[in-house]
Amino acid sequence: MPRFNLVLFGFFGFLGLSLAAIGIYSTLSYSVARRTHEIGIRVTLGATKRDVLRLVLGHGMRLMLIGVGVGLALAVASTRFLGPLLLGVTSTDALTFSSVAILLCAVAMFACFIPARRATRVDPIEVLRYE
Repeated sequence: MPRFNLVLFGFFGFLGLSLAAIGIYSTLSYSVARRTHEIGIRVTLGATKRDVLRLVLGHGMRLMLIGVGVGLALAVASTRFLGPLLLGVTSTDALTFSSVAILLCAVAMFACFIPARRATRVDPIEVLRYE
């Protein structure tokens, strides 16, 4: 029975990770679409692709850091409830917390990179023409 619970927790954890990645991707895609005019003006005034990439990735990474911070705080707070369900790991295992945080950061970085790369391909002439 405990193994079934762990498999179930793992499945829902993977589902939550997938939904988080999709949510970050869609939020940043929407943000890039709304800021296309601004990005076009920045490129016209001399912003490089690296500057645009840093702008969009910075926005996504701020969201990610807030989410990971709140998630770690809630995870530490819920350790006493989940302790009896864990097999072979203590409820406050630093390696587990850090590896999950790194995994979440990597998934968020990948989800942010796709809209950021699209933002670097903004053609300033096309953007300014439709204003």
